[in-house]
Amino acid sequence: MATEAEAEAALGYEQARDELIEVVRRLEAGGTTLEESLALWERGEELAKVCRRWLDGARARLDAALAREEAEGADED
Repeated sequence: MATEAEAEAALGYEQARDELIEVVRRLEAGGTTLEESLALWERGEELAKVCRRWLDGARARLDAALAREEAEGADED
């Protein structure tokens, strides 16, 4: 059985983002108990962390690609 961290790691960015949007929609709509609202909030925080990790990873890959491109350009000069 997968751990919670493994389950979160398996979520793709789009899946986590879409679920986060749904969590926010439900919280904004109201009509939930305090306990349900807290559970939704906690899930939203987890999903936001997953999205942030994906975005940070994408930024790192872009930065690395740009650095390689710059280095290759400098080598040609």
